[in-house]
Amino acid sequence: MLHTVVSSLLKFYSMKRILSAALVLLSTSFGFGQDKNNNPLTISGYAEAYYLQDFNRPLNNTRPAFIYSHNRTNEVNINLAFLKANYSTDNLRANLAIGAGTYMNANYTAEPGVLKNIYEANIGVKLSKQHDLWIDAGILPSHIGFESAIGKDNWTLTRSLLADNSPYFEAGAKLGYTSKSGKWYMAVLYLNGWQRIQRVDGNTTPSFGHQVTFKPADGITLNSSSFIGSDKADSARQMRYFHNFYAQVQLNKRLGLIAGFDFGAEQQVKGGDKYNTWYTPVLITRYALTEKVSLTARGEYYQDKAGVIIATGAPSGFKTWGYSVNVDYQVLPNLVWRTELRNLNSKNDIFLKRNNSPTGNSTTAVTAFALSF
Repeated sequence: MLHTVVSSLLKFYSMKRILSAALVLLSTSFGFGQDKNNNPLTISGYAEAYYLQDFNRPLNNTRPAFIYSHNRTNEVNINLAFLKANYSTDNLRANLAIGAGTYMNANYTAEPGVLKNIYEANIGVKLSKQHDLWIDAGILPSHIGFESAIGKDNWTLTRSLLADNSPYFEAGAKLGYTSKSGKWYMAVLYLNGWQRIQRVDGNTTPSFGHQVTFKPADGITLNSSSFIGSDKADSARQMRYFHNFYAQVQLNKRLGLIAGFDFGAEQQVKGGDKYNTWYTPVLITRYALTEKVSLTARGEYYQDKAGVIIATGAPSGFKTWGYSVNVDYQVLPNLVWRTELRNLNSKNDIFLKRNNSPTGNSTTAVTAFALSF
């Protein structure tokens, strides 16, 4: 056991040196806008350890298939850990992050080989001297939704059903523009598919997306994002149309609110004019009790009658309410301790108990430490 841990740490350290060397080589070879007084290369990292107890006590110690984050139960584990190298100058930026954890295992199962551990890998070039206009290409964080895989950046410990069942990452190219005032951000994207690095075999259909973010005042963010494409081979192509909207408002120094809504539609058959639809609203509110302690509550609902995104085989499809409450304690500026109690209640018996008997209810308790450096 000790030998395994030591080997893993050595590999982790070696990867950090490799990332640093690779981006230093890039900068020295091409000399993109380097400032001798400032190092354009930074190395950072993140790790989130957690323990989750599912009171249904499933035999395989795994949460249902539609849960992609913190999905292991009755064991101490790592949801996400990564090392990241970032290179940034006035007209060039690049990111390379290598990740591991149960999040990576659950979300990258369709990717081959080493792609399973690429959390982020992209290069961006500024296209205008007068305007903040960039083109970025590679493996990018998703342009959809207000939640990311990095737990410390989210208000809740676990991800919403909305986030877990829409893309966390994407591969393609993005043309993005930020207005001089900083109030507007607009982007158009060419993508390889719905949370895909490598295309589905037999798929040559391009996917597209858009994002518009508006910040009319301090503490207010409005966002609209979309996806258009197919996640199947051309022979069975069913076009998918998806839209995400959310509003994030900081009402005062202590109280904040997020409201989000996803709606999607996919053709029932190739070339058909009938669609299967799904939707999910979510409401999250956070209250800062002190500078270090905050309390967050979440309510959500997810309906997917035809099982386009969440296939259960149940007569009514997937119709599930969710509620959670979490307490966060900022132990150090770069370390947060979080604890959450969550309940999911479905119209059909889609969860399994220890004796493999079905139930419509799932209650979990989870605690986690999230460290950034």
